[in-house]
Amino acid sequence: MRRFGEPPFRHQRYTARPGAYAVILRGDRILVTEQDGDRLPEPEIQLPGGGIDPGESPVGALHREALEETGYRLFGLRRLGTYQRFTYMPDYDLWAQKICHIYLAAAGPRHGPPREPDHRPLWMSPADAVARLYSPGDQFYVRRATRR
Repeated sequence: MRRFGEPPFRHQRYTARPGAYAVILRGDRILVTEQDGDRLPEPEIQLPGGGIDPGESPVGALHREALEETGYRLFGLRRLGTYQRFTYMPDYDLWAQKICHIYLAAAGPRHGPPREPDHRPLWMSPADAVARLYSPGDQFYVRRATRR
């Protein structure tokens, strides 16, 4: 599986943390989320999505997470690929091997504001998204999804 970001620390134990994320398109814009919180040194631009709960499918998790983080429903999902990254997750006090399942989706109707605190949906051009996304893996999949 392709890895993005820093290599794992040799003597650090990591917990597998699968998640589902989406490159969400509407016309020539991409929906991302800006996450800001007490534990982040500065706001991060991310693809909508998050952890897959026990017993949940990646697609089910993605629908839930996108609604929680952006207020939008998704349709027309197509799997783009999977990558991993090794990171510390301060919200969970966890060293994680994040296994990121990436999908392409279209934005459906908005059903209200984000339910997840500290998240704000933003629409931006693919070029701006690539320049501002926190994760190099997310950047890679935005480039792949928006090649013409």
